[in-house]
Amino acid sequence: MPKTSSKPQAETRGFETEAKQLLHLMIHSLYSNKEIFLRELISNASDAVDKLRFEALSNPELLAANTQPSVTIDFDSEAKTITLSDTGIGMSRDEVISNLGTIAKSGTAAFLQGLTGDQKKDSQLIGQFGVGFYSAFIVADTVEVLTRRAGTEAQSATLWRSSGEADYTIESAEKAEAGTVITLHLKAGEADFADGYRIRSVVKKYADHLSIPVLMEKEDHASENESDETSDAASTDNNPDSKAKKVYEAINAAQALWTRSRKDVKDDEYKEFYKLVTHDYQDPLNWSHNRVEGKLEYTSLLYIPGQAPYDLWNRDAARGLKLYVQRVFIMDEAEQFLPLYLRFIKGVVDSNDISLNVSREILQQDPVVDSMRSALTKRALDMLEKLKKSKPEDYAKFWKEFGLVLKEGPAEDFANKERIAKLLLFNSTHSAGDAQDQGLEDYVGRMKEGQEKIYFLVAESAKAARNSPHLEIFRKKGIEVLLLSDRIDEWLISHLRDFDGKQLQDVSRGELDLGKLDDEADKKEQEEVEKKLEGLITRVSAVLEGKVKSVRLSHRLTDSPACLAVDDYDMGLQMRKIMEASGQEVPEVKPIFELNPEHLLVTKMDSEQDEERFADIAQILFAQATLAEGSQLDDPAEFSARLNKLLLSLG
Repeated sequence: MPKTSSKPQAETRGFETEAKQLLHLMIHSLYSNKEIFLRELISNASDAVDKLRFEALSNPELLAANTQPSVTIDFDSEAKTITLSDTGIGMSRDEVISNLGTIAKSGTAAFLQGLTGDQKKDSQLIGQFGVGFYSAFIVADTVEVLTRRAGTEAQSATLWRSSGEADYTIESAEKAEAGTVITLHLKAGEADFADGYRIRSVVKKYADHLSIPVLMEKEDHASENESDETSDAASTDNNPDSKAKKVYEAINAAQALWTRSRKDVKDDEYKEFYKLVTHDYQDPLNWSHNRVEGKLEYTSLLYIPGQAPYDLWNRDAARGLKLYVQRVFIMDEAEQFLPLYLRFIKGVVDSNDISLNVSREILQQDPVVDSMRSALTKRALDMLEKLKKSKPEDYAKFWKEFGLVLKEGPAEDFANKERIAKLLLFNSTHSAGDAQDQGLEDYVGRMKEGQEKIYFLVAESAKAARNSPHLEIFRKKGIEVLLLSDRIDEWLISHLRDFDGKQLQDVSRGELDLGKLDDEADKKEQEEVEKKLEGLITRVSAVLEGKVKSVRLSHRLTDSPACLAVDDYDMGLQMRKIMEASGQEVPEVKPIFELNPEHLLVTKMDSEQDEERFADIAQILFAQATLAEGSQLDDPAEFSARLNKLLLSLG
């Protein structure tokens, strides 16, 4: 047993500045759904009970002989207090400071950068962050937490108190039993929450499907003994004789939702359970509830959230499913059951085939887990496919929030590459706007007769892609091109080389080959022009020596004088930037400079006898092509000087 000081130690600590901002925002942004605080506190209490169950598997002494897993709610309408008591794991003094003295351990600053000052929009951000314990301050002006960690002495308890402002106080205390007691002193305008009927209705709404009972005093018994009972739950907890006078009953069904049959669970129940386990306050887009029997026995309940969490791109952030084994809670965020590209999926998995004393390290080596991972991955993809087919508007919302994450899939999950590819959305020359709303199946369905490849273009932005000179010949021939501008796109395509038996072809890479879509007469004409302009190619190559890999006539341009192309096996601009950002050494890649033989500037350049003036024109065309690609010029001042010189000569 840890030793504790006999003299209570009290101290006042300040919240972090960022924490104060977030706390203030939460209190004032969730005013329209104040009762959410009860759901959050009950959820935290349930988690504490689950964690005690798990720790007791290896240390049975943690469980008190006469203690049953439960959450108890008391209220006092006169004192305007609500008290929640749990028989969970409890907290040590250090854990209280860590968990209650800091709202977010990481990412708070980044989260706050997204705040706009618009309450409606900011409250949506709260959903990304999660609500949690601090939702108590929505209705309370003072919150007290009395807690004692299981396995410690009665005098090692901790009392935490705060008004949700600049600071909080923490001091040593005594508590007869392990667990946590939270007392809310309600604000003047929130006294209606200290009402038995109100509390019961909220609990039925939000916590009916918890696996542990939520207890309240029997209403008839309460009225009989109203005069001789104390309603201060903290003192009740420390006085067993006082608590013994009360008769409690479970006011929730106390049956884990995922253990029930799907036909017995209403949609609203699924939605509330999602909010309970994720601490999100927005409805999920979709869910899937399945029980598997046979070689493997497990139950899963998976959800697709409606919006991304603020830490989606933080690789150290907790992610994964809530794991139960034989109805016993094992761990939060068990990431082994889904691949990383599905890290946005939330929910619960309950297995009968995994050992109760399992750890994260053992999970990584368990063949049962591998089989479940494969099955759950397929289940998650099933959900997305159904959402895309039956609710395209909701899928558009999903794609806006999680599309970039799903694009990691083809590289990570080769076995399901084709299924993932069908879920991807891109911008395209088929649509007028910049929205990513075209799938590969849509593209294939619109392919021209004789078209053998799926054409795409990678650019720095959607606007740059749509205005790229590489699209000119495709517009002329009416061939659709996918426009890719996400930083991950070039990397994605390197792992997704074909779809539905059709090769994906970068229109800016290598020699343009339209296959059966090419006109034979055009080919002959191109050959003749190439012979005619051999001298021009030689002269431009000499001017741009060291800057380009080669110079050639273009077959893809109709309006622009020049463009840059990438050799078939060279690294594209996006991949180079990704490698540079990650600190990797990037090999030098020189572009191919293509000239449009039909453009007036090119023909005038060919007839230019002044070699200095010729060089200036060639350099300017090369710089323009570089800018059109989305790259930066090595020497913008030199480009400006050349351009000015040429303009002056025109006068």
